[in-house]
Amino acid sequence: MCTQEAFQAQRSQLVGLLVSGSLEGFESILDWLLSWEVLSWEDYEGLSLLGQPLSHLARRLLDTLWNKGTWGCEQLIAAVREAQTDYQARELSSCWDPHSPHPARDLQSHRPAIVRRLHSHVEGVLDLAWEHGFISQYECDEIRLPIFTSSQRARRLLDLATVKANGLAAFLLRHVQKLPVSLAVPFEDAACKKYMSKLRTTISAQSRFLSTYDGAENLCLEEIYTENVLEVRTERGLAGLPQKSPVTLGLEELFGTRGHLNEDADTVLVVGEAGSGKSTLLQQMHLLWASGRDFQEFLFVFPFSCRQLQCVAKPLSVQTLLFEHCCWPDLGQQEVFQFLLDHPNRVLLTFDGFDEFKFRFSDRERHCSPTDPTSVQNLLFNLLQGNLLKNARKVLTSRPDAVSALLRKYLRLELHLKGFSEEGIELYLRKCHREPGVADRLVRLLKATSPLHGLCHLPVVSWMVSKCHQELLLHGGGSPKTTTDLYLLILQHFLLHASPPDSVPCGLAPGLLQGRLPSLLHLGRLAVWGLGTCCYVFSDKQLQAAHIDREDISLGFLVHAKSVVQGGTAPLEFLHITFQCFFAALYLVLSADLSPSLLRQLFSCHGPRSSLLARLLPPMCVPRSEHQEGSTAALLQEAEPHNLQITAAFLAGLLSREHQGLLAGSQVSEKALLQRQACTRSCLSRSLCKHFHSIPPAVPGEAKSMHAMPGFIWLIRSLYEMQEERLAWEAVRGLKVGHLKLTFCGVGPAECAALAFVLRHLRHPVALQLDHNSVGDVGVEQLLPCLNVCKALYLRDNNISDRGVCKLVERALHCEQLQKLAFFNNKLTDGCAPSMARLLSCKQNFLALRLGNNHITATGAQVLAEGLRANASLQFLGLWGNKVGDEGAQALAEALGDHQSLRWLSLEENRLQDEGVCSLAEGLERNSSLKVLKLSDNCITYFGAEALLRALERNDTILEVWLRGNSFSAEEVERLGQRDTRLLL
Repeated sequence: MCTQEAFQAQRSQLVGLLVSGSLEGFESILDWLLSWEVLSWEDYEGLSLLGQPLSHLARRLLDTLWNKGTWGCEQLIAAVREAQTDYQARELSSCWDPHSPHPARDLQSHRPAIVRRLHSHVEGVLDLAWEHGFISQYECDEIRLPIFTSSQRARRLLDLATVKANGLAAFLLRHVQKLPVSLAVPFEDAACKKYMSKLRTTISAQSRFLSTYDGAENLCLEEIYTENVLEVRTERGLAGLPQKSPVTLGLEELFGTRGHLNEDADTVLVVGEAGSGKSTLLQQMHLLWASGRDFQEFLFVFPFSCRQLQCVAKPLSVQTLLFEHCCWPDLGQQEVFQFLLDHPNRVLLTFDGFDEFKFRFSDRERHCSPTDPTSVQNLLFNLLQGNLLKNARKVLTSRPDAVSALLRKYLRLELHLKGFSEEGIELYLRKCHREPGVADRLVRLLKATSPLHGLCHLPVVSWMVSKCHQELLLHGGGSPKTTTDLYLLILQHFLLHASPPDSVPCGLAPGLLQGRLPSLLHLGRLAVWGLGTCCYVFSDKQLQAAHIDREDISLGFLVHAKSVVQGGTAPLEFLHITFQCFFAALYLVLSADLSPSLLRQLFSCHGPRSSLLARLLPPMCVPRSEHQEGSTAALLQEAEPHNLQITAAFLAGLLSREHQGLLAGSQVSEKALLQRQACTRSCLSRSLCKHFHSIPPAVPGEAKSMHAMPGFIWLIRSLYEMQEERLAWEAVRGLKVGHLKLTFCGVGPAECAALAFVLRHLRHPVALQLDHNSVGDVGVEQLLPCLNVCKALYLRDNNISDRGVCKLVERALHCEQLQKLAFFNNKLTDGCAPSMARLLSCKQNFLALRLGNNHITATGAQVLAEGLRANASLQFLGLWGNKVGDEGAQALAEALGDHQSLRWLSLEENRLQDEGVCSLAEGLERNSSLKVLKLSDNCITYFGAEALLRALERNDTILEVWLRGNSFSAEEVERLGQRDTRLLL
């Protein structure tokens, strides 16, 4: 029995159940409720409005049935069961009188069975009804709209018969009984079963292996796949409210219920920077489905590559997209396609690399017909919006910069792929190198080489480290520091691999580069042309036009693009988009006929895809002029901004003094190289200076603050790639800013290294705010060189553990200007407490320590209290969201009683009870500095509050005691508030 109270208590679960399937499933439930007369015709009409979100209709149905009492609630549960049984293809009773005197009533009372009979024959029945004059051509066309499935068309025909008094109901009652019975979900259809088998076999073959540089598919994905950090992206928290750590998901939870932005949307977006593992994540998903190990709620999975789709010039329909550009059914094409349209909730489509799709997302052109062709971009955009294949799941991957606010309106869930954790890096290397000792040596090398370790959180970099393990282990202390260093190392690896043994000297000497110069220029020219035309896969014709020959291809940087479609020659693509950008930069450096001024275009973004980057740069660095079509200058003007940024960073690295000798043996004269170096230095320096000069003046009485503009991190990384201290000093020598804010900027360990390289040259101390990034322990280590110029460092929500904090504190002890640290939402435990206590006892100018929402217990709090006793300067101590308990509170209270500088103490959400609060009250009686005490969301009763009130009678200094969310009745809250207004209840 389902009572109204139980029904209401389970409301959220019921909504989830009703929207978990498709609109088809929801309408099937309505069929049963209408046939049992639980719903009136007016109720039904209100629940069948076109264009309403399914979640809204589900909630309206629950409201309607709740108002009908316990009986209505019970009938819903029964209808859900019947609809689920119906879905499993049970035969329904179809005993009705075809000559009933009340045909409209019988159509309603036998509605589920009639829909089952009618849905496979609705087209023919519509034609007959029109021929007999029961419906008009307009009504027929309305029912046949392509947005409806066959079952939905059947329902709309029955709805029309209910309101028309011209004999249509009697005609349908007689005619439908003569129709053959078909299963609601024809899983036994031979064409569907054969197609499902073919699709699984094809996708399994395509996803089982990872291609290597020599084209041999000998890396089994199952053996080396390593989970990345996958976080649910949420809206930024409101100012002043504590923020919880982001939810981390496993791949198998991709279609779960957590973190939904829009319950009525179908699209899941996975964002991540270039090289973070988006394509491999999709490949693993495909493999798990094809092998039957996961995602089995989907009967059909269709993988697509956006870089390949954009090459399709002719108009496409949904059917053409699925069958001609993914997998062709060998028989029953129409039956298979109709099944897909009727059961979209059993379909999954994946689209990889939306950032490489040259068309910007738009929702202006609506397209709802699955059979009518349209442009490839309009087809994709309408699939993502749900105008086509509504209720089919779509997974889209992209770099963050390509995702617009408009696209986010149509997302069910947005996830951030953050690359490997430190544990993931080590696990991946051990999977790649199972030989005794090799992985151990590589892991030790990375941990001893902080800059290289910081780069490895990107899986593409970890793959390169694995490939070049022999070179790295032989290098000794000369491991790569910058991204350019690493790509030059992989270039050396490939060139040596393609050369006869003993024909070239060890290492990337000028001779090795010069010997392959024609091939490198060919590849570089192809890379530039591809970036400028947004082309990332190359046909035979395009390769011939770029003079790419077999020798060029044999180097291994071009590989066959993966495609599910069988037959024909697969196009070629660069190993990764970052390799295409690297070769473009190499071409710009090595090509003899390029003027230095042309390089400046890499630091501007003109044209229809313009970004804010151009606003950062001085006009003299970004002259706008017309260029000959197809020229390098014209191509650079049309390239995507995020690809230009990667290319520019590589260019800066290649033109660094460290690699000057390497380029000396090329066809470019020393004078030309020096000119290009000077041009790059000048543009970088001017760009950063312009950025700093654009900061508004400080508000009177406040420190000057700067929030990083788009492109700032890129400029810093480009400067870091050049590895020139003098240039870094010049870039920031005039910066006078008190607060540098870089929140939500995708700052990882590599960016931390670049920031430290530049910011350590600041003349004035700065508060550096890096909240909500991916700094981690390795990033903290990278930041240490600039710690001496920081007066405050904010690292909220950055996946930092005790190890990172202890290293930072060790350096902070020697940084006189550092006065504030914030580590909210990290992974800190009691293990960091001794370091923190030492910091408090040794730094007598330290002002603020915020450790909220970590894992500190009473043990850690007791150690911190020891440090607090020895400190005479701390003003702010934040420990909300930990587990210090009463014992920890007692230790802090003892330190609080003797402390005369602490002004603000937060112990919210710390499992405090009255015993701990009584201890704090005793401390307050002796303290004369504390102004704010936060004790919300604990287990404090009226007894504990009484102790606080007695302390407040003896303490005139304290202004606020927060007690919201504790164990008070409404009467007690009112009584306490009247006794002392300083209690915030």
